[in-house]
Amino acid sequence: MIFLKSPAELDALERANRVVHRVLQAVQAAAAPGVSTAELDELAEETIRQHGGAPAFKGYRGFPATLCTSINDVIVHGIPSRAARLADGDVLSVDCGVLLDGFYGDAATTFGIGRVTAEAARLMGTARRCLDDGVAAVAPGGRLGDVGAAVQARAEDAGFGVVREFVGHGIGRALHEDPQVPNYGLPGHGQILKPGLVIAIEPMITAGGWRVRVDSDGWTARTEDGKLAAHFEFSVAVTADGRRVLGVDGEC
Repeated sequence: MIFLKSPAELDALERANRVVHRVLQAVQAAAAPGVSTAELDELAEETIRQHGGAPAFKGYRGFPATLCTSINDVIVHGIPSRAARLADGDVLSVDCGVLLDGFYGDAATTFGIGRVTAEAARLMGTARRCLDDGVAAVAPGGRLGDVGAAVQARAEDAGFGVVREFVGHGIGRALHEDPQVPNYGLPGHGQILKPGLVIAIEPMITAGGWRVRVDSDGWTARTEDGKLAAHFEFSVAVTADGRRVLGVDGEC
């Protein structure tokens, strides 16, 4: 079932997402060669609780941590650990969710540790532009397929793969609501975008093929071919006159 949010509910979602983005900024500032992903996870939980929220991912379907920290070929759902220490040249994707006053925020970013390769930089830049294109495709009366088509076109025109096995989602009083938001599709197809709909748009882009394999932990999802991946995410509300990117200053 799809739930359209009232202006008051959108304001609550704005507050939850603002905490998420504060966490992502703090984590990126702290990430450096030698730092473990467990240390970043502890920083994230501390920051969330300082702002009156609770980690949305911790305990969700058994996930053990506050953040998803996905390094290099890991696309999503990497589990923070003391053993996973960042190294110069790594590509790190960080996904964070927050529960605040009954509403969820969810966003992700990818960045390099130290000096990364030119190909890694191109992948991350393209993935971020995929997110921007997906956001720009959100408009009242548009279709969900417009969003996926915009992401897919940007990625594939650059020679990169678009993950099919994981998608974006609706968000509100639940972390994952209808509708699903694929990063591929056909313009003019799919769910009509109505004011009050809130969706998490999250391109997952790879430097090679789009196929995925999951580690024995049941969470860590990697590119099947071992190539790099990048992941960006915003929670976006459809408004009467366009869109509202939740938790950030300006649209994107």
